[in-house]
Amino acid sequence: MRVESAIALCFLGIVGLSQCAPPTCYSRALSLSKEVMTLLDKIHTYHRTKTCAEVLPVIFLDVHNSCITTKLRDFLYVLVNHPSQYCRERPRIVLLKTKIQNFYAIITRICYRDLVFFTDDCEAIDTGHSRPHYAEDRLQLLQEER
Repeated sequence: MRVESAIALCFLGIVGLSQCAPPTCYSRALSLSKEVMTLLDKIHTYHRTKTCAEVLPVIFLDVHNSCITTKLRDFLYVLVNHPSQYCRERPRIVLLKTKIQNFYAIITRICYRDLVFFTDDCEAIDTGHSRPHYAEDRLQLLQEER
């Protein structure tokens, strides 16, 4: 019994270690974008920060959109220069500013050449609705016509 349990424990340890890969630039950018969006949702719904969120522009983060760098820079400018001192000092707003600064640094400096942008639809970051990209469909249609 002891040998079997030792083998099972060793096997579980190996399986656990195999799933522990270091984060890549892409995975870190994805996780930070989700964290920022979750925090923004909390700021918009929490009673102490709801009035602070009224000044913030609407933003939908997509790490595959090349417009994300300029939109993040603009959003960060609004956060840093928020008209209310009370809002600038709120812990959630400070945390949001820190996360966006980290996210911006990852996208523009640390992972600059590692990220691949599939679209440049700046309106999608403002509205959350992206235009369909028809390039591949058109190529397929051209090949079928031949």
